[in-house]
Amino acid sequence: MSVDLNIFEKFTECGKNYDECVLCTIVEEHGSTPRGIGASMLVFSGGKIMGTIGGGITEHNAIRQALNMIECGKEFYMYREELHAEKHEETSYMHAACGGEVSIFMQSACQRNQLVIFGAGHVGRALAECATFAGFDVIVWDEREEFANPESVPFGKTICCPLNEFHERVKLNRECYMVIASRGHALDAHVIKMLEKTPAKYVGVIGSRAKIAYLREKLLGEGVSISHLDRLHQPVGLPIKAETPNEIAISIISEIIATRRGGKVAELRGVEHRC
Repeated sequence: MSVDLNIFEKFTECGKNYDECVLCTIVEEHGSTPRGIGASMLVFSGGKIMGTIGGGITEHNAIRQALNMIECGKEFYMYREELHAEKHEETSYMHAACGGEVSIFMQSACQRNQLVIFGAGHVGRALAECATFAGFDVIVWDEREEFANPESVPFGKTICCPLNEFHERVKLNRECYMVIASRGHALDAHVIKMLEKTPAKYVGVIGSRAKIAYLREKLLGEGVSISHLDRLHQPVGLPIKAETPNEIAISIISEIIATRRGGKVAELRGVEHRC
């Protein structure tokens, strides 16, 4: 069976643009099935599809599973279906009756590891370098042109704009990680407040515990929810007694990797520390 390269090109494009879709490919078949190995289909977040894996109830079930993956932020899934439904079965409308079995491998397009750094100072630059080496897609934001530029930060992508234009310039995925290390307390507070409704697997704030306590009290007074403040990793990074920008960057990316891999971050943080 020939492979539809247009589907794979579109899948790649979606991944680059952080557009949510799932690639469904038949990887195994036994007996009679609507289509064979290699047949593929893209399922987009709104339910629209590109290509087909055979139509009918099997395709319908695969689309439902793909949409569930998008909703839950799942990266991979192997969907298997036996096409043995009989007419007398009460649930036969949920299964095909071709007589075969099919396995469909599903992969999300936009689950690449995206790290957004607010602040292009010494720590922001060091973290961008460290995160790029660790395989993250890095975006560094700063409102200062002399800091947020490819010459100053030659790692990942730099964004220079007013903070209130950030969401217009940057498309975030569900699996994004964020670190706030801007030029001062006031700007950090604005960033934290802006991110309240933003889905993210990790939001960390650099600074001492005294600074974090001040920001927390200030933001609670401005109506920011406790649940949002409680999800912040503060102070950011694992307690390795880091001092230099490069050491701090290593402590931060280590904590992010632990979060991504399902590590026991609370245990790794251990005793109270300062960044």
